[in-house]
Amino acid sequence: MYKRKIGLAILLIITAIGFYFTYTFYRVFFSPNTSFNNATSYVFIATDGSVNALMEDLAPLLDSPEDFRVAAQKKGYLDRIRGGKYAIKKGMNNNKIINNLRVSSLPVKVTFNNQERLANLVGRISTQIEADSLSLIEQFLDTAFLNENGFTPETALAMYLPNSYQFFWNTSAKDFQQRMLKEYKSFWTPKRLEAAEEKGLTPIEVISLASIVHKESVKVEERPVIAQVYLNRLRKRMRLQADPTVIYALKKDVNDFAMIIRRVLKKDLKIKSPYNTYRIKGLPPGPIGMPDVSAIDAVLFPKQNNYLYFVADPTKPGYHDFSTSLREHNRKAKRYYHWLNQQRLYR
Repeated sequence: MYKRKIGLAILLIITAIGFYFTYTFYRVFFSPNTSFNNATSYVFIATDGSVNALMEDLAPLLDSPEDFRVAAQKKGYLDRIRGGKYAIKKGMNNNKIINNLRVSSLPVKVTFNNQERLANLVGRISTQIEADSLSLIEQFLDTAFLNENGFTPETALAMYLPNSYQFFWNTSAKDFQQRMLKEYKSFWTPKRLEAAEEKGLTPIEVISLASIVHKESVKVEERPVIAQVYLNRLRKRMRLQADPTVIYALKKDVNDFAMIIRRVLKKDLKIKSPYNTYRIKGLPPGPIGMPDVSAIDAVLFPKQNNYLYFVADPTKPGYHDFSTSLREHNRKAKRYYHWLNQQRLYR
């Protein structure tokens, strides 16, 4: 009888232990382990990040970070952490979360446009992918890459075409640049290359001129007209005399691209700069900003005209008044400057 009781006690203990381990195993791997109320939360895991960094990122999303850590250790995930953006759905258990973190990195939409310099561009991109500004600018100005692909530090911005692109969040600076080069080459279709050649311009020169056209007018429908004016001036070997290039030169001279210049003064036209098209002949050393595709295509496929001059039209805000002769242009310019003075726009 005594031995029977001992055997029963041992059996109960073994059963209890088995139940405890079964319960613990189920809880650690299969019980819901999320602490947020929304349907889905997202976590960004750094490339080559440490276990501690991983847990810091995940802890706010989990009911039991410790249970997750145990499960991740058992499944070998902590030895092979993969960077990226991941979705965690409300009510997920640790097993599903870990499987998700292994294979389901999500793409992010990277958008940029109208950036004035590479420095502005990398600042914009670094807020959307893992690569930081320093690694991006170093890669964008990599001498070997620029030489191999026909760019210079002054023209490097021309390769980055404004748009929205899908990337994985942990894309490196080098991979980002390679993708942009591929997009740039795809953009320059045989039709566009032929149009550039007909005008005696390289793709980079087209983008440099387009950056001026872009800044001259916010009206997409007017850009092909302005583009033809500049092409007319280039063909006649006239200086472009584009105010946006003077503004760029002024900002570059003081290294303050946040400066607002609402009016170009006569004294500004004298600034010594390779970007001042009132002094230099032809195009500046590179683009003075990132033109929209509409501005690039305006240069490639302009609206034919014989205009050589234009000035802002005070009667139609955002539009310009065009002229074929200097006398006509001076008369219209005088009207415009009179309007500026009435508005007290002296700078």
